Amino acid sequence: MAPPPRRHATALETVSVTVPESAVEAYESAIGTVCTTVGIFEANPEGTLWRVEGVKDVGHRDDELETALTLAQLTSGTAAPLERAETEAEGWLARTYEAFPEQEVGQRFVVRGTHLPDTHNATRIVLTLDAGVAFGSGEHGSTRGCLRALEYMAHRKPRRILDLGCGSGILAMAAAALLHQKVLAVDIEPWSVRVSAENAARNGLSRALTCRLGNGWRTPEIRRKAPYDLVFANILARPLCLMAKDLSLNLAPGGTVILAGLLRTQIRMVLAAHQRQGLVLEKTFREGDWATLVLRKPYALPQAA
Repeated sequence: MAPPPRRHATALETVSVTVPESAVEAYESAIGTVCTTVGIFEANPEGTLWRVEGVKDVGHRDDELETALTLAQLTSGTAAPLERAETEAEGWLARTYEAFPEQEVGQRFVVRGTHLPDTHNATRIVLTLDAGVAFGSGEHGSTRGCLRALEYMAHRKPRRILDLGCGSGILAMAAAALLHQKVLAVDIEPWSVRVSAENAARNGLSRALTCRLGNGWRTPEIRRKAPYDLVFANILARPLCLMAKDLSLNLAPGGTVILAGLLRTQIRMVLAAHQRQGLVLEKTFREGDWATLVLRKPYALPQAA
């Protein structure tokens, strides 16, 4: 029998903005400064407007949120009033559970929440996460694309693996379980590092995952363990572009990178940034509005003119 929804000690609220696609990234980052989960949803049938929303405790870090929203307005050039709505804790969690039933992804994986009864699956790798914290980000299309991409390249048997921006740790766990290798999982958010470690323990993968707090490629442990045969970077389009050079430098010749967290309309921008660093596109996976890119580093990069 599934456990009852956990009670939340304080009142919750949903905060949201409606913005054009060009401003989604800036406002997602802003709301993400105070909300552990951020969702992105189409706000009109034409797909020209998007709603960016998160759930947080009422009054929690409101000053930080106001500052972040001001910065988002300045960087995006779009002013978007913040909307707030009271959210019943138990009702929100129940809707989260209902929205995320057990999901088969690709040919090898099943993703399930802890609210579901344990089931045995002889043909698939079962990844169990706490739906109350690990889901609800609105980016499940990115995660599904990454898992499909992992299946696609698994025959290469990568040994040195990095999950950069690990979030719930689902991709690191998938790689560890499928490839039987150790994985370094790094995130800039302490909450994500803790949740990744808890999920690894829940799935019997604690020995395979090293979960660390770090700031991208500046993280000392990431640099010490480079170069990598496989890198997951399920982040956002603009940070991916900014990190393209460091990624290429820390990717082993013949190594694979799986890039996600970008909308289908952002493929060209992200791809161009990485092609300038000599990486080659192998395959694109599409899940709804989201895209996942699989690129490789040639064994010999062409010499610059």
